[in-house]
Amino acid sequence: MSRGEDSTGVATEGEDSMTANGSAGLLLHVFGGDPAAVAAGARVAQNARRDLGPVTAVELVVQGGAVRGLIADSEPAASLAPLDDDAGIAVLACENSMRSADVEAAALRAGVGTVPAAVGHLARRQWEGWAYVRL
Repeated sequence: MSRGEDSTGVATEGEDSMTANGSAGLLLHVFGGDPAAVAAGARVAQNARRDLGPVTAVELVVQGGAVRGLIADSEPAASLAPLDDDAGIAVLACENSMRSADVEAAALRAGVGTVPAAVGHLARRQWEGWAYVRL
């Protein structure tokens, strides 16, 4: 973990939520019922890192039924493997969505963090100056 992160790998709020270059990061919001959307989110996260560079933090926030795509042995979760070596990309599941989809935190792929409510996390990040893209 780096960048002032908490135990889930999520950067803490305030000054520590800024990236290494002193700017805010990029929020990628995967929302919907299709778990396969996680694979698209992983591709977009990789493309963003290549284009924006290693100093820009990227958070892939997954909400709705798409959280099922973060279950450890699922095909969509396997698409996250290329992100494993990039500490600047965090994958976060919405705990409210997990409850609705009956997904336990222990079932998530290793390295996936959680946030209590995607909507709250997304709002706070935007107030901190992070760019937002809904996928």
